[in-house]
Amino acid sequence: MIHPLIPYPDRAAADEILARTRLWLERAVIGLNLCPFAKSVFVKKQVGYALTAAGTADELLAELERELTCLAETDPTELDTTLLIHPLAMTDFLDFHFFLAEADALIRNLDFTGVFQIASLHPQYEFAGSEADEIANFTNRSPYPTLHLLRESSIDRAVAAFPDAGSIFERNIETMEGLGHDGWKKLWLS
Repeated sequence: MIHPLIPYPDRAAADEILARTRLWLERAVIGLNLCPFAKSVFVKKQVGYALTAAGTADELLAELERELTCLAETDPTELDTTLLIHPLAMTDFLDFHFFLAEADALIRNLDFTGVFQIASLHPQYEFAGSEADEIANFTNRSPYPTLHLLRESSIDRAVAAFPDAGSIFERNIETMEGLGHDGWKKLWLS
């Protein structure tokens, strides 16, 4: 499901952004099983792709509010989760990182605490204390800056169904270390 937001100025570029995001979701997130809960909602076509041309923090906050409201008003069997893709805003990872506090404040202000949470994805994602080129950072590296809007109820169900959800992070690091930078590059060759 694609939702219109601040319209992306170039339709061909928008199509490319959405295609690259879907490819990343299929090959990295689902293909490498970085998120064991993603395949189910992907197969059921319950993932929303919201591409925005927002260029400022304020515009992005407005788009985030719109998407959170849309998610709240939509039956989870139709739309369980949304990727809010914003290639023109928060392109610098530090700006993006600090923006997340504003995003969390918005969730509180909208009374969505315990209803939604946001997972952060960025092409320059870097875990605290890591070096920029460490392969572990690639578990959260998406083609474009992206806010992944998740329903808490869906997370709770998925965690209950997954035998050892607490080990996902460590398993992802092992997967990425086994793959290495060369393996990551090969994912995108075909």
